[in-house]
Amino acid sequence: MKNIAIILSGGVGKRMNLDIPKQYMEIEGKPLLYYTIKAFQESFIDHIILVCGKDDIENCKSEYITKYGFNKIKAVVAGGKERYNSVINGLKAVNCNSDDNIYIHDGARPFVSLAILDRTRLCLDSEKACIVGVAVKDTIKIVDDNGYVVDTPKRDSLYMIQTPQAFKYELIKEAYNKLEELESKGSIADLKITDDAMVVEHFSGHKVKIVAGEYENIKITSPEDIITAKEIIRERQL
Repeated sequence: MKNIAIILSGGVGKRMNLDIPKQYMEIEGKPLLYYTIKAFQESFIDHIILVCGKDDIENCKSEYITKYGFNKIKAVVAGGKERYNSVINGLKAVNCNSDDNIYIHDGARPFVSLAILDRTRLCLDSEKACIVGVAVKDTIKIVDDNGYVVDTPKRDSLYMIQTPQAFKYELIKEAYNKLEELESKGSIADLKITDDAMVVEHFSGHKVKIVAGEYENIKITSPEDIITAKEIIRERQL
């Protein structure tokens, strides 16, 4: 059984106000994406598929495979218009069996730990779909279009979802095949797909298990996240 990571690194990071995509900005002397790939390179993961912008493919090959020696990267492929298009392209680059494990991860989430990956792999021994998440700490309010509170869901049933999101290859591939077929007919606009679990839930009906994440497993999305990232890098001596 193989464990294959698809790392999505095709975003532009508009909220960072940078001239380059956020995954390539340097933090403590290394590109943000370096720390993400390093976590998988040093884990039990067998192969990595890196999905990036079309114009960044050659640079990613020279920067992360040649310069840093990340030899688990077996393919660097172009992303798509939407996140799910990038996942589809990543899955098409995978060479594996139906019961192999696929871990889909955000390139801008650099602090995934080996413990998280181990818990995810263990979950896939009995489940076909699992996602990493942490319990919310704050009270959550649901509001209407005018900004008025209409409901307060129970906090103990709410989770903030992280990545990786992990699946048996056959399950995730079939779910995305159905999404791609529906997209070709121009019929997915109302689905508002935001993560891989939604694709599995909608197109397969398969239940998705929550695996315990970590609050340090943050996604770098805005300038204030860089302050936290620097602290974690120094603490872990990455």
